[in-house]
Amino acid sequence: MMETEPDPDWGLATLGIRAAEMRSDEQEHSAPIYATSSFVFASAAEAAARFAGEQPGNIYSRFTNPTVRAFERRLAAMEGGEACLATASGMAAVMTTCMALLQSGDEIIASDALFGSTTNFFAAQLPRFGIETSFVSPTDPAAWRDAVTSRTRLLFVETPSNPLTRLSDIAAIAEIAHGCGAALVVDNCFCTPALQRPLALGADLVIHSATKYLDGQGRCVGGAVVGDAERVHGRIFRFLRNTGACMSPFNAWVFLKGLETLSLRMRAHCDNAAQVARWLAAHPGIERVHYPGLEEHPQHALARAQQRGFGGIVSFDVRGGRDAAWRLIDATRMISITANLGDARTTITHPATTTHARLTPAQRAAAGVGDGLIRLAVGLEDTHDIIADLARGLGS
Repeated sequence: MMETEPDPDWGLATLGIRAAEMRSDEQEHSAPIYATSSFVFASAAEAAARFAGEQPGNIYSRFTNPTVRAFERRLAAMEGGEACLATASGMAAVMTTCMALLQSGDEIIASDALFGSTTNFFAAQLPRFGIETSFVSPTDPAAWRDAVTSRTRLLFVETPSNPLTRLSDIAAIAEIAHGCGAALVVDNCFCTPALQRPLALGADLVIHSATKYLDGQGRCVGGAVVGDAERVHGRIFRFLRNTGACMSPFNAWVFLKGLETLSLRMRAHCDNAAQVARWLAAHPGIERVHYPGLEEHPQHALARAQQRGFGGIVSFDVRGGRDAAWRLIDATRMISITANLGDARTTITHPATTTHARLTPAQRAAAGVGDGLIRLAVGLEDTHDIIADLARGLGS
């Protein structure tokens, strides 16, 4: 089998199409799916050598599969990382990373503005294993510095955050992490490497829910962690191999196809979201719009500095609280009412009763998730159709 090594001078769009491009003896142009559970060895000695790690090669699709490997190598190239491991979901990537790198007695410092399941994992699950988490403001580096203790081993941030698009200064928080011997993990789901490369800003590991923009059409569930080879191919791989939260070859093939158009799609998402955000900001029925591309966003300058675009997520507070928010959502005819995001189709949800419903009222308040908040993941439809659909629920 032949595999394309990325040229160091290739741009992101080229990497998404050509990096880790593999071709079997059949010379297929599109990457094949290796739909097999196991692989055959030429001899008992070869089998022993591969299981012992003395010889490279495929063993079992739970931890070695050519299609999954192609996705991993392509995403690593796009993020500028040495290595990548694909997982069964974005939350599997979060869980695998934490459980591989931490032990009882260790502490995490995390943003208090995270995806609801991530917050719940840190607050409700990890303490069962003796791992505690301090939650701090994503926008205040001083709060992160003050939270450091002798047991701090991991700093975790999601930037832009879900759902309010709060931004964190990656370089500043990386400096704090490295100053105390900890690793910085950045969830790059909203931006993807098309808009932001956290490793270049000092982060140690990048987490993805490949389910979102990396796929781009809402077809499959998957996740990934990207970073240095020692952590990813060493400690994290050993945990993944023994616990099995792996990605299927079919899903990896779908994500490979998604990466081919990622750069192009993210530019279109950004363009559409900016138009929708400006329309919402001017509407009297909207109290506030949360979108980094608007100059009034509190981290607009930071977004311009560390991102190459403002993304496709626009959250906004509707006047009238939950009743008004639900009326707007229920009035839409084209936009999909679903909690997923990153799709070619525009999606809409009410975070307080969906993605963040399992948080306590105090946790939702800290994350800024009020009853009138709506999260809109702007898709690739014609912008005037998206706006017209939103207008139905706003009486205009």
